[in-house]
Parts: sequence; C-alpha cells; structure tokens
Amino acid sequence: MRKIYADNAATTALSPEVLEAMMPYLTEVYGNPSSLYEIGAKAKEAVETARMKIAGLIGAKSASEIYFTSGGSESDNWALKGVARAMKKRGKTHIITTKFEHHAILHTVHALKKEGFTVTYLEVYENGIVRPEDVEAAITDETAIVSVMYANNEIGTIQPIAEIGKICRDRGVIFHTDAVQAMGNVPIDVEEQNIDLLSMTAHKLHGPKGCGALYIRKGVRPQVLIDGGAQERNMRAGTENVAGIVGFAKALELAIGGMEYRKEHVTKLRNRLIDELLTIERSRLNGDRDRRLPGNLNMCFEGIEGESLLLMLDMNGISSSSGSACTSGSLDPSHVLLAIGLPHEIAHGSMRLSFSDDITEEDIDYIADRVKYIVGYLRNMSPLWEKIKKEEGNA
Repeated sequence: MRKIYADNAATTALSPEVLEAMMPYLTEVYGNPSSLYEIGAKAKEAVETARMKIAGLIGAKSASEIYFTSGGSESDNWALKGVARAMKKRGKTHIITTKFEHHAILHTVHALKKEGFTVTYLEVYENGIVRPEDVEAAITDETAIVSVMYANNEIGTIQPIAEIGKICRDRGVIFHTDAVQAMGNVPIDVEEQNIDLLSMTAHKLHGPKGCGALYIRKGVRPQVLIDGGAQERNMRAGTENVAGIVGFAKALELAIGGMEYRKEHVTKLRNRLIDELLTIERSRLNGDRDRRLPGNLNMCFEGIEGESLLLMLDMNGISSSSGSACTSGSLDPSHVLLAIGLPHEIAHGSMRLSFSDDITEEDIDYIADRVKYIVGYLRNMSPLWEKIKKEEGNA
C-alpha cells in the first residue's frame, strides 16, 4: 500500500541533514553550556552560533534578541503573559487577538482575563484574513499587546503582518505574531515588518521536537519566564537543549533555502489537488485560495463526518487531520472553521492536508482518487446526506 504523510502542519520528519548537525551534541559535545571546561565551552559556542544564525535568518538586529524555548506554545505563553503582566503595571490591561488563533494564544488570553485583562477578538471573515483597519479600530489607550498569527495552522491563510505591525508601531502598541506555521514558508524580516515578538518552533521545519524560540525586539521587556538560573540572559532558567538548538538553526537554514522551490513545486501540486477535489459535489475550500501556505489544503465535504474520512484515509495509507493536532481529541467542530462562518454541520466534515517538499504528482493523484471514493462511500451511508439530497429534490 502507498504511504503518504500529509500532516506536516502537525509535525514534520527530522531531516537527515538536521540529524547529522545534531549528532555531535548528543554523543560527544554533551557538556553543560554553563560549565567552564572545554566540553561545556564548545556546547556554549554551538548555542551562540545557532542564535546568531537564527537572528540573521529572520532579520533581527542582534543575536541577543533570540531566546530559546521548548517550542511554539511556550513562546506564545511567554510573549503574551510576559508582556501583558509587565504592561499592567503601566495601566494597560487590554489585549487584541483574533478569533482563529492557535489555542496556545486563545487559552493564554483566557487565563489573562482572570487576572483582570479585557480581550478583543478580531473577525477573520470568510476568507480567513484579518483586516488591518479592524486592528487599528480596536486599539485603545489601554491596549497592552496585539497578537495576530502569521499564518493559520488549520486553513493556512497568510495575514497582512507588515501592515498590522506598522499600525501597532505607529500607535505605540507592542505587536506579537505566532509564526510557527509561517517560518520557512514565507519571507520574514522582523525589522521590516515591524514585529516586536515572534514565536517559532523547530519541529514544523523538519527539525527536532521540544525546541523553539521567541524573538524579543530590544527595548521590549516581558516578565521573566522561569526563575532559577542565568540562562537566556536571566530570562528563562534551565540547561539549554544544545542538540535541539543546533538542529533548529540548521532546519531553519534549510527551510529558507528551499523556500522558492516550495512556493512553486508544492503550490502547483496543492492547486492541482484542490481542483480535483472541488469536482466533488458540495465540497468547499476553506480560506483564501491564493493567500495561503504552499502546502496547506483545508476542505469540507457536506454530509459526512470528518473523523470517518480521516480514519478511512489512514486505512488507505494517507495520514491527514481535521485541524490542529493540539485539539485532535475534541469532538467539537474546529473553532477556526466556525470563525470563518461555517455552520456546525459543514465544519464537522473537514479535512486538512499539509504537504512537504517530497510530495509527488503520483501522491496527489492517489489522494484525489481515495478522497473521492471515501466521500462517496460515506455519503451512501449517511442519513444527513440523504436529507440534503431530499431537500434538494423538493427545492
């Protein structure tokens, strides 16, 4: 049976080049970077070299603006809680975000509401794109931070980050973006795009799990994340994940190096599959067709349950999802799909496919064939589809 992994938005395979870069720091240079002896100094040097590399790849002014974390969720938590609590001391208790952020943002602002913060959730409209004018209209004198994800993790839509960043900079408001899905897929320059804080992680880039970073522009001072040691300039205590950090830097370098190929090759094949699947009766593409990540495809098929579709795809060798891996145990329809205006019964029939560079035309053809067959098979057993067709006939 053909095996196709099409859930790269959840996590990616570790690339051989990244593993090769990491190996010395798993086997030979295993010293603690805070130690003074040679094996520790070499580990420290590797961390700082990676820090400089990542800073350069995202357009940061200084390597000291990169703080390593355990991943995107930790970076999001630190950005929001750290800045919000610091700004509360200045009387700023208002947060602006969107209705379709990752739960690492939405659950964090919910926790901050219990501390007395107010939150404005921006609309994302049918195309899944935030309007900069809505951001500007929402900012008040009490606004502490604006957080808008760079690219949505479920429907892949890319936001007008530079425009939003400029609005925030002009209004003197701190701007954070969760760029976990965008890194390596779109050009990012934190200086040109007026970004104050940016969350990233390695495992979406064919890097290791458990390693991420938060860019913090010089002059922005969030509260300390973890007390207990001098690591990360006294902001996040804990012995550094040296191998993970080295792997992260290598993965980001490779991802950015392959960005043009990804934009052309993967986008072309993704669009071919979209066209094929839109021939299915009562199917729809979720989110803007053009302003989306190269490897992202999110569709709904009326009259079926998304979970059944995913299970049957898995039986046919295709790994896919219905949305965020962080909410895969939930039976509720995706909050992202509800945010773009889909009714519950349609949102339930969703499928997300997310491709890597190794996707082939043969893979695309196989996926199209299997999805068409499975949707038809499930609809033949579905009372909901029978009802839809009956209502159609009576219309």
